[in-house]
Amino acid sequence: MKPNQLEERLTQFSIDVILLCEKINKSFASEHLAKQLIRSATSSALNYGEARSGESTRDFLHKMKICLKELRESFINLKIMKGANLITNLELLEKLSNENNELISIFVVSIKTASNKLKS
Repeated sequence: MKPNQLEERLTQFSIDVILLCEKINKSFASEHLAKQLIRSATSSALNYGEARSGESTRDFLHKMKICLKELRESFINLKIMKGANLITNLELLEKLSNENNELISIFVVSIKTASNKLKS
C-alpha cells in the first residue's frame, strides 16, 4: 500500500470515529470512552504524518510503533463500547472495528519490514 493511501485510510478512520462518537448517548461512560477513542484514533493518523517525514529509519520506526499502539487502544475501546452497549449503530461499529483491525495488520507488517531493514 502506498503511503498516501494509508494516510487517507487513517484520516477516514479518524473522521468515521468522530462521526460515530457524535451519535452516542451522553452518559459518563460513553463520553469518557468517546473522548479517549477520538484521541487515540486521530493520534494514529497524526503520528503517521510525522512518521512519513521521519529523520531516520529509527525515528520512522518509533513513530510507526506509536501509531500501532494508538490503533490497538482504539480497537479495545471499540470492543468495550460494543460490550457495554454504548453504541447503537452496530453496522458502523462493525465497519470501524474491521477497518481498525486491518490498519493494525498493515502497521505490524510495516514495522517488521522497517525493523528488518534497520538490522541489515
